[in-house]
Amino acid sequence: MKRLQGRARKSRADKTSSTVLAIAVIFCGGWISAPSAQAFEVFGFRFFEGDKPEVVNEVPDPLPYAATLTVSGGDKDLEKSLLETSQLIQQQDTPPSGSPGLISRALGDQQQLIALLYVKGLYGGTVNIDIAGRPLQAAVEAGEVNRRAGTPVPVVIHVVTGPQFHFGTVSIRQLASDGTPAATLDPAKYGLVPGAPALSDKILQTESRIVADLKDQGYPLAKIADRSVVADHASNRLDVTISANPGPAATFGHVTVQGQKKTKTDFIIRQAEIDPGSRYDPAILRRAAKRLRDLGIFASVRVIEADRLDSAGNLPITIEVAERKRHVIGGGGTISSVDGIGLEAYWRHRNLFGAGETLSLEGSVGRIVNGDYGDMEYSTQVVFTKPGVFGPATSFSATVGAKRENPEAYESRAVFGSMKLTNTPTDKLTYAVGTEFEYSRETDVLGPDHYALFGVFGDIAYDTRDNILNPTRGLRATFHAEPAYDAETGGFMAFTKASLSTYWSLSGSDRFILANRVAGGSILTPSLSDVAPSRRYYVGGGGSVRGYAYRNVGPRVSGEVIGGRSFFETSTEIRTRITESFGAVGFVDAGAAYSSQFPDFSEELKVGVGAGLRYFSPIGPLRLDVAVPLAPDKDDPDFAIYVGLSQAF
Repeated sequence: MKRLQGRARKSRADKTSSTVLAIAVIFCGGWISAPSAQAFEVFGFRFFEGDKPEVVNEVPDPLPYAATLTVSGGDKDLEKSLLETSQLIQQQDTPPSGSPGLISRALGDQQQLIALLYVKGLYGGTVNIDIAGRPLQAAVEAGEVNRRAGTPVPVVIHVVTGPQFHFGTVSIRQLASDGTPAATLDPAKYGLVPGAPALSDKILQTESRIVADLKDQGYPLAKIADRSVVADHASNRLDVTISANPGPAATFGHVTVQGQKKTKTDFIIRQAEIDPGSRYDPAILRRAAKRLRDLGIFASVRVIEADRLDSAGNLPITIEVAERKRHVIGGGGTISSVDGIGLEAYWRHRNLFGAGETLSLEGSVGRIVNGDYGDMEYSTQVVFTKPGVFGPATSFSATVGAKRENPEAYESRAVFGSMKLTNTPTDKLTYAVGTEFEYSRETDVLGPDHYALFGVFGDIAYDTRDNILNPTRGLRATFHAEPAYDAETGGFMAFTKASLSTYWSLSGSDRFILANRVAGGSILTPSLSDVAPSRRYYVGGGGSVRGYAYRNVGPRVSGEVIGGRSFFETSTEIRTRITESFGAVGFVDAGAAYSSQFPDFSEELKVGVGAGLRYFSPIGPLRLDVAVPLAPDKDDPDFAIYVGLSQAF
């Protein structure tokens, strides 16, 4: 036997079947700081890269060699993994420095290849390397290899995989403070089942889970005290014994902060919400790090546990932060053959008073060259946010602004403002309450009118998605309710809206995802004319029923859309990941808006179908969708193209 140790406003480009080009540029720094010439890379192409002197790293006495690898036993996948792991194979174009360099590379290769065999449960496997016709060990003893001038040194790697080993006897023991066994843990809980393939990764993963479980129970210094792995080559069985030492139970100790400059220390500690004297819990530390990162004022956040307890038996905690630059300017734009040019920009002041406050000035202009000045759209607003107003989970925001909207259905000029408190008690639940006002002058097919809306609203969202930009499982549910009064029309009303999105993996590898979305809303008011056109419900366009023009589905008067008091939408997508980088989507959207206070399905459900491509970039999937309306109406295109970041919903 062998023992082994070891915000953005929705685009109205939906009205055209032509391609829309979107360009976004962000500048970060001082007020505007331009670094020295830099290059950036997109899809492997580098831009703005100036001439650089060629850097040559010369290796003294380079020793060229030619390596081959043969495998006895195993399968094609294992052979591929061995070839990819072997540095002798992968680095042939980079000769090592003389005989010592080649011997060192071969020794490292041998260890790596044996480790890979263990990962596959092949504990009887062997890796033999010959250099210039003699075994590696002989080259080590001689301290040099036979080399012939002008000829690469031949290197032959021969791997014999041997039989597959399976787990035999498996024992996991939890030790007491004096080192004696105190409890026995169930190996099956950690996936170490007798008779299963004895993959070495399984053992390491089990050890990590054991330590994590002990830490979750309040033992911050938990560790694996001993591991015994015995390979029985007669029976091809691997016996495993793992001993875990939980160490002492502990409470949180003193919390210190490092790296802060502008940010107030007490604010960081308050936001982290790590209470000295409370029971140690790694989940609290994870939440603290996330809450601090979510402030948006830090480039990095580390919550560091001390490696020993203090004299009182508490675990000191250090929060290490690096602040981001306080000022940022950003901008973006769209170009459409129908809507013309659209531009938007913002200026943002982070950490205004040293407690995470943010002040933003935002503005946008649309339809610049499409028609005359009267066709242009614009908006501007000032937004102030302050986190931690009533505890770490609560933030306050206030907004004031003005806008002009000019879609096909209506024209609106408005000034607006709002105040909102948002609370996030858990990672999955968020709710908000607030108040808003909006004074507008609006015109649609029903004629011009003035509106002065005052409302009090509440929002709630429950989100269990595994990934916000590219979900493969979980759900997201939202609900909005807002009682309101219009001082100009004298009308009382209540806006309600709800949505539910679900995601199901149809295969264990998340290669096929079924995504569904349903949404609906109602405006409770006796008369549609009491509701400003911009606040009525419309359907159509990106984020709604794709293929139809933006806000072009709903009740009509004289052929013009007037919006409704209720709406219903549903979407279904089948998402397929073809390769690691690319995927495809097929989808069906349907929806309608209604004059009634609740969806009565008196209007025809408009259906759009389409398909799309996804490129899975490091920042999220880049989306390209093409949709066709099955029952187009006035102003609807023959087809529509949508480009964006993240999945459609």
